[in-house]
Amino acid sequence: MPQVMEFKLPDLGEGLTEAEIVRWLVAVGDVVAIDQPVVEVETAKAMVEVPCPYGGVVTARFGEEGEELPVGAPLITVAVGAQSMPVGAEESAGAEGSGEAPRPLIGYGSDHSRPARRRRVRPVTAAVSAPVTPPAPVAVAPAAPAAPVVPAAPAVPGGPVPVISPLVRKLAKDHGVDLRALDGSGPEGLILRADVEAALAALREPAPAPAPAAVAVAAQGERIPLKGLRGAVAEKLSRSRREIPDATCWVDADATELMAARAAMNAVGGPKISVLALLARICTAALAKYPELNSTVDLAAKEIVRLPSVHLGFAAQTERGLMVPVVRDAQGRNPESLSAEFARLTELARAGKLAPADLTGGTFTLNNYGVFGVDGSTPIVNHPEAAMLGVGRIIDKPWVHEGQLAVRKVVQLSLTFDHRVCDGGTAGGFLRYVADCVESPAVLLRTL
Repeated sequence: MPQVMEFKLPDLGEGLTEAEIVRWLVAVGDVVAIDQPVVEVETAKAMVEVPCPYGGVVTARFGEEGEELPVGAPLITVAVGAQSMPVGAEESAGAEGSGEAPRPLIGYGSDHSRPARRRRVRPVTAAVSAPVTPPAPVAVAPAAPAAPVVPAAPAVPGGPVPVISPLVRKLAKDHGVDLRALDGSGPEGLILRADVEAALAALREPAPAPAPAAVAVAAQGERIPLKGLRGAVAEKLSRSRREIPDATCWVDADATELMAARAAMNAVGGPKISVLALLARICTAALAKYPELNSTVDLAAKEIVRLPSVHLGFAAQTERGLMVPVVRDAQGRNPESLSAEFARLTELARAGKLAPADLTGGTFTLNNYGVFGVDGSTPIVNHPEAAMLGVGRIIDKPWVHEGQLAVRKVVQLSLTFDHRVCDGGTAGGFLRYVADCVESPAVLLRTL
């Protein structure tokens, strides 16, 4: 006897709480295999194809392309035959919980932090070509119209109220809030503590005054949702500004010898070495001398944590916006290896195929804003890192070289750093060492 299984949007890792549906890979009535990708979603970090842990016939899809769903929201329901049901799978959308742990989604692992619990019934509305026994719908008390909540004495429950937490029930009871009058913001209408607190705040606040005419005019402008990658970038930059007391120092450097060294490397054949790779190698050598800048601040413990490995992030502009892929263990790579890894990650970023793990865990960022044709910048530190090296464009400028005025390849370097992890002397020493290596690449031979 087939059962209808509900598959919910899993936690895709790195603390992501929602994802936007980009493209459905299956339709209602399609037959899917276990672990077959069924939908392509876009998180704040990457495009991800989500596999389904059930095999059977798709009976319903939840959400349209372009819609944003929270983690834990239903994605699809699948009619699973007795022979194809995965071991330890979750109960059907109309069945009671068995108490067994759910089968982990391939590639994402299982979550042991939440005990199994009964699921509320969710009716399946889509038709299926194969014979399926849908779960019986459960009558739900009609929700009250969206109006200011009126405090009332606690009433004797006359039907199921979508509340799980006893703390939420107590909070509502203590303040005389009728839970049946609330529309829950949690999954499947679950009433959360925030819903009760919002109702209490609405009672305390006076009705808002009519908006002035100027606001009405402004509302006519284009409104762009601050979500997805743009929303993630906004939140991260805002958090950096709130938490990190940053400072910036900069210096001009003669990069003529560095460009000549690169040309000599590329002249002998083999994979081409990029300027970014040479600057990255200089960065890792500088961080070995000044490890204070390869660190993070643990606010809870009130400690500075110096990190043993350099996971080097680099800014990459894509059609989706600014992304910062991370080169793991950059301190152990030579310029050729760094060039290859930069090229690989940049290609994945532009194709929108970076995994969340490729965009997290950085300890220091290299920002080559010279590709935009600018000389200098004061970038915002990539939280929770402690520093970022900025590199401007390399252009011909008049420069005093060996006592003579000459035209040289000049670049501006800037270092933005977290003043909690070090003082200006350390930051200046780091930047001066980087500039010395740019002007005389032979300086690096002492550390190779």
